[in-house]
Order: sequence, then structure tokens, then C-alpha cells
Amino acid sequence: MMTAWVTVWGILIVLFQASALVPTEKPTCVPGFQSDMLVYQVVRKHLRLGTRLGKVGFSDCTERRAFPFHSDDGHFTVQTDGMLKVKRPIDIHRHREFTIHSWDSEGHRISVPVRVVHHGHRHGKHHHDVERHHGEREHHNHLHRHTKVDSAENTESTTDQQVPILQFAKSVEGLRRRKRDWVIPPLSVPENSRGPYPLKVAQIRSSEDKVKKIYYSITGPGATEAPKGIFTIDRDSGNLYVTQPLDREAKESYMFEAHAVADGAGTAEQPMEIIVNVIDQNDNKPVFAQSTFLGEVAESSPGGSTVIKIEATDLDEPNNDNSDIRYRIQSQDPTLPSDPLFAINPITGVIRVNAGGLDREKYPKYTLVVRAADMRGEGLSGEAKVILTVTDSNDNAPAFTQPAYEASVEENKIDAHVITMSVTDGDEPLSAAWNAVFTIVAGDPGGLFTVKTTESNKHEGIISTAKALDFERSTQHTLLVAVVNEVPFAIPLLTATTTVVVTVVDVNEAPIFNPIEKQVSKREDLAVGSEVVQYTASDPDTARKQIVTYRIIRDPAGWLSVAKDTGLIKVKSLMDREGSFVKDNKYTALIGASDNDDVPATGTGTLIIQLEDVNDNAPTIEERSIRLCHKDSAPQLLSVTDKDGPGFAAPYSVSLHGPSKTNWTARMNDSKTGIVLNLATVLDSGEYTVVLRVADNQGMAQDSTVLATVCDCTGEEVTCKGRAVAGSELPVILGILGGILLLLMLVLLLLFFARRRRGEQKVPLLQEDDIRDNVYYYDEEGGGEDDQDYDLGVLHRGLDNRPEVFRNDVVPNFMPAPQYRPRPANPEEIGNFIDDNLKAADNDPTAPPYDSLLVFDYEGGGSDAGSISTLNSSSSGDQDYNCLNEWGPRFKKLADMYGGGEDDDML
Repeated sequence: MMTAWVTVWGILIVLFQASALVPTEKPTCVPGFQSDMLVYQVVRKHLRLGTRLGKVGFSDCTERRAFPFHSDDGHFTVQTDGMLKVKRPIDIHRHREFTIHSWDSEGHRISVPVRVVHHGHRHGKHHHDVERHHGEREHHNHLHRHTKVDSAENTESTTDQQVPILQFAKSVEGLRRRKRDWVIPPLSVPENSRGPYPLKVAQIRSSEDKVKKIYYSITGPGATEAPKGIFTIDRDSGNLYVTQPLDREAKESYMFEAHAVADGAGTAEQPMEIIVNVIDQNDNKPVFAQSTFLGEVAESSPGGSTVIKIEATDLDEPNNDNSDIRYRIQSQDPTLPSDPLFAINPITGVIRVNAGGLDREKYPKYTLVVRAADMRGEGLSGEAKVILTVTDSNDNAPAFTQPAYEASVEENKIDAHVITMSVTDGDEPLSAAWNAVFTIVAGDPGGLFTVKTTESNKHEGIISTAKALDFERSTQHTLLVAVVNEVPFAIPLLTATTTVVVTVVDVNEAPIFNPIEKQVSKREDLAVGSEVVQYTASDPDTARKQIVTYRIIRDPAGWLSVAKDTGLIKVKSLMDREGSFVKDNKYTALIGASDNDDVPATGTGTLIIQLEDVNDNAPTIEERSIRLCHKDSAPQLLSVTDKDGPGFAAPYSVSLHGPSKTNWTARMNDSKTGIVLNLATVLDSGEYTVVLRVADNQGMAQDSTVLATVCDCTGEEVTCKGRAVAGSELPVILGILGGILLLLMLVLLLLFFARRRRGEQKVPLLQEDDIRDNVYYYDEEGGGEDDQDYDLGVLHRGLDNRPEVFRNDVVPNFMPAPQYRPRPANPEEIGNFIDDNLKAADNDPTAPPYDSLLVFDYEGGGSDAGSISTLNSSSSGDQDYNCLNEWGPRFKKLADMYGGGEDDDML
């Protein structure tokens, strides 16, 4: 027996040693992410900045623990430790997909798809379906968390509450990529639970707790971060507890991490992310937006009319029975004339009129008590008051204060006030049922009148003219005006109307030309006195039978005259199509027509004369001077222009005249519009006058001169070093020098005579023996203060007594000034320039002296000033003039005339 046991143990030892000699196959490490697809579930649709979604597992088969990550979605970022966070706030609609990239130790990029799923939950359901993502191989499941739910293991005793067991994800030593079995849904804890506390909600387990001592801990919001201490975990067993009642309205979910640490060996598992959702309870009653609602209802409102909408809110979780509100009217005060007089929509809170009978005069106000209850009207409730004021309805029609109105207005006036009408109304003042609206319902088919009210007084209708009235067409208009209110009548009422008779007042209207703008075509050489056109106007005032006279108002060139009585326009001076007042071959004049009313009215018509061209202008050369070399000079191209139209212009012809024939050659260019001028012989340097005769295609010619400067050079490049005086200019220069010498001689001669006059002795006017008395000047005039009483205003009484005589010597500003021709650049046009401007000045009504009526004070017979002959010497008595004999020889004649000298003695 002993031998058998020894044999067995020997065989076992050999087998054990043999198995020890067989090398153990080590798993191969593959760089990459721990899953082919990462899925993260979130319970909130809106993700705030910094929200952590979970860890991204990645290994490059080295000892590194920090890696570079990149997300192609800018709303998310991955830290170097693999934590996936929200970089920018975002709303998740069902799900959002993007890709995360990283690089292994050899620089190869490795990517993994990521899906963030909004996973909602329903009230009362604590467990969710397990979400699976199948890859290409059926036995390989790709999960989105590093945790899973394992409720089959470690069943607790019957005395403990059944809670989920959260198992850390399994991993194979040396293989960094994890294989997931199922998705762990968020934990659900009802709010306001009665306990007892701490209340166990889950258990966290590590697969290593069978061979090692594992210690558990939690970190994050609700545990080690604010609000701290709400969740705790048993260090040894991994039981997760909530320490106090939760409030969903304060915080609807918590997200923290669970950690497992082996005794003496450090971290045993990667952190596990735990989400705890707070289950809503019906712990909030509906609250109205305000305790009292105020509304208005018209007294004549029909059944079903909307009155007011009230609203209440519930803080419990939306879209479930805890916040599903229903409305109901609890009471009505007063209950007359019927109850219920109002009805409320139980879902929307809209209050409507339920029955008729509202009467503002009897019951001006109603008070309703409205109840709002959750749980579809069966749960918690709140109340509010609704005070409804019954407003006045339009049960009184406005009425005119007068049955008829009469008014008058002048014709041809727009927006002229015609008349103001007044109404009365028995409804509440300043309300929509009291404000009046006026309408012209008959008598105005042409829309000549308008009626409106003012902002300050809605009971006055103002009729005005919308268009100009015409006395000759209609002397009277009869309008029918109706009045209503801004709101319709609440009950059937008659509409008030009134009659307005408008009389049109005739005014003097200006004659009207027909047409307003008349065009005629005439030759520009039309002879003076020839008829242009008869341009007449008609007087719209047919009933007045007035006489129309005509005059020229504007005739810039002074070419026209008009017959005063007939309107026949004739040529006063020769017209010129090429004149400065002609634009596009058209000459425009303004003709006036006036009637013979006491205050004449004047109408105007525009006469446009289309001037037909005639050959009345010879062609001219534009260039007045040229420069060229006296040897091998380049041909000079001269431009030719003609003021006449194309039919009397090109092709042109040219010929040389005078001495120019010998020294120059001239021909037309190929287009017959320019002259090619060239030297025929070599000339000395200097200035020469070239006479060219240019003719148009009708043979009208004109001589033009060109000043040619010949320089001492050769070729086309002209260089004038110094100008020599041509032989023809020498007599002129000698004449100028002679004139200067003659002027100098004249000045010297004048200086000589001046010196001689100063050398002559002056003979005194009075001899020394001439005895003369001195005359002294005193500043005395007249008889002193006695002459200050004379009334100088008498000299003006003649004009003051004639108020019908006035003086008009101001500039006639109502007449336009003619346009003067600018100074031409061509000296040959100076003559035409002077003639044109002389004609314009003769017809310029704004140039002085003006046509004036000068009135002088009349001092003849019957004048208030009297006659100067009535002024005579004093008649107080004879005076003694003998003293004049004592004043010297100068007064001897006066002494003889008045002093009674020798002549008196002879008498």
C-alpha cells in the first residue's frame, strides 16, 4: 500500500516538472484603442463646458501613460490622460458622431469612431436595456463604457435591499485593449426618499477582489466635490450609499468616478464613471404667474369670445404627470345673470364668454377664482383670482349736430379747408365706440374731396379739397357724408348722414398755351420779318370773355418778335444755327400770354425752333502757328473745321496765295479733313506768314493765315537756337525805335519849358499902391433862429398827394438774363463775338439803365410850395446905402445903384 502511494506521488511530481518545462505562451500586445468604437451615453441634451464624458483607453505597448489625442469635432477635446471633455457647449439631438486620433510609438496614426448618445429615461423605470454594438465578428462586442452590470454575482442576504452591482471591466495582463460585455445604465434614485439614511443604492466590485484585498473610493461632484458628502462608499465592501434625501429641482443628476486600489499593489482597476439620475416625485404644486389677473370683456360680446389667458407653472419634471396641469373655474362673483357666465379651457387656460347677458350698467365687474392642479387635475393645486371689467359696447350711433351744411371754396386749390362738421355720441367718451369715422358716400365720383378727423377731436369731421376744383366745369358740388364709430355697432343701429353743399368760387386763371411746348423747323437764314409760327393761348375763364395779349418773356439772342394781339411770331434779327444760344440745333424761347383782368394772370409757353443748316460759314484752320526746320522739315498737319453741318463741310480743298506759293506746298490729306503743309525751299530762320485759302464742298472759301517759325535745324526734331528777324519785319522794328526816340525828345522839351517858367519873375496881381478893403468871412447865414420854422416837407406834398404815381426803377428780377457768348480763341471770330454780344446786351432787361418811371415834385401853378417870386426884400422902410461909398472902389457901383448918388441928383 505504501509502495502504491509512493508511485502515485512520483508520477505527479514528474508531470508537474514536465509542465513547468513547457513555456507559457504570452499574449501579443497590439497598439491601439481599447475598443473599435466608443459610445458615451448622456442623460442631458445640453452639455456644458467642461463636462466629462469618460476615459478613452489607448496603449502603444510601452510604459507611457500620456498620449497626444485629437478630435475632429471642435466641441470635444481629449486630455493626455485620455479624459474626454466638452470643449464648447453643445446640444445632443439623439446622437453625435466624430473621430478621435492618436499616434503610437512609431508615429503611426490610429483612429477610433466615437458616438455620444442622449439616453432619456421614463418616470418609475429604474433599469434600462443593455445596448450592444456588434462588430464584424459576432463573438466580439464593442461597448462604450469600462463598466458593466453584473446582478447575478454576490447575491446579498434577504435582509438587504436588492441593488445593482457595478463590476470593473476585465482586462488580460499585457493586453491593453478591453473587451466589453454590456452597457451600464445610469443609477436612478428617487427624490425625497424617507430613508433610512445612509441608503444603499449600488455595490461596486472588482474582479481582483478574489485574489487581492481591494479598497474602494469615489471622487467627483456629490462625493469629494461640491455638493460634498451626498454619496459615500464603504471602503472594504464597495457599497455605495446616499446620505440624505435628494432634490431633483436642485440637481437632477450626479456624475462621479469609482476607484479600486489593491492592498500594497497600487491601482487595481481603471476609474469607473458612475451617473446617478434623480427620479422626480410630485413635490411641487402649480404656481400662477401672478396672484390676480386683470382683464376686460365687452358687454355685448357673443358666446365663445376670448377674454383672457392665464398660465401656471410646475417645477416638477416636464412632460410627465407631475407637471401636467389642468385648469378649472371654482367660483364666479356675481353669479348673475347666469352661472357659469365664463368658461376656461382646462389645458390652455384661455377664458371665454360662455353665455350672453353681459350688461355694463348692471354688473360692471366679475371676479373668478381659478384652480390649477397637476397630475392632470388630480394632484397638487394652486389658485388665483381673475378680475374682469365689463367695458362699454357700441350701442349708440353718432349723430350730426346739423342736418345740412353749406360752404364755398376757391377753384384750383388743393388741400383747402372747406368745412368742419360736428357729431355727438352717447357711448363712453374717448373710447373706440365713441370716436367717429366720417365717409363721403355720394356726390364725389371724381374724388375731389376728402374728409378726416384730427387726433385731438374725434368728433369733428374736416372736409378738404383733394384735387383742384374747376369753376368752368362745375360751380357746385353736393356731398352726402356718413358717420360711424371705430368699432362696429354692437346692435343694429341706423347710420347718420348729412348733406354738404360746396359752392366753387371763380378766380382769374392764366391763359393756357396749346401745346405747352411747340416745336417748328425753320432755315437759319430766314429773312428778317418772316413768319415763324403763330403760337396762341386760350383763356380758361370762358365766362369772363377776357382778351389775351402776347409778349416775349425770354429770347436769349433777340431773334424773335411776337404780335401783341395775334401771337404771330416773326424773325426780328437773323438767326444763326451756329450761335452760342443754340443747343443741338434747337433755339428755345419763352412766350407769355396775359389776360386783361384787373389783376392780370400770365401763362407761358415754350417755343422750340429747329434750325435747318445753310452754308453760311467758311472752313477755318485750327492751328494758328507752327514750328519747323528749314532743311528736311517734317510735313505739318493742319486741322480744318467748319461750323456748318456735315452737308456743308468736308471734303475740303486748299490753295496757297501770295508769296506763300513760292516757298510752301499745301495739299489735303487722304480724308480731305486736314491740310499737309511743307516747305518747298530752304528758308532763312525766322517767322513767315503763310496764307491758305480753304473751301468746303460747296465752294465757300476763306483765307486763313498761319504763322510759321522756321528754325536753323535739320530734320523732324525742331530746335530754335535764336530767332533771326525776317526782312518783312525790319521796318516795323525801326518804326518802334523811332517812336521811342521821339517820345524821349518830347519829354526833354517839356522839362526845358518848365524850367524857363520857373525862372520868370511873377508880377503881383495887385500893385502896392492899390488900396483895397479886406473882406472878412463870418459863419452866419440868414436871419438866425427865425428861419428854422420853415417846413421843408412842403416840397414833397405834390408826390404825397398822388398815391397813384409810383417809381419803379429796380432790376426786373422776373425776367431771365440772356447768355453772353464767351470770348473765342480764334482771333478771326472777334467780329462775330462783338456782334452777338451787342445783340444780347441790347435785349438784356437786367442791364442798366432800367426802364423806369421817374417822378419829380411839381412846383408850378397850384403847388403847395408856392412861388419863389413871392420872396422879396423887407418892406419895413427905406434903408441908407450911402455907407457903401466908404467900402472902397469895389463897392462904388453898388453905392451908385442904391446909395442915391449922382443919378438921383440928376432927377
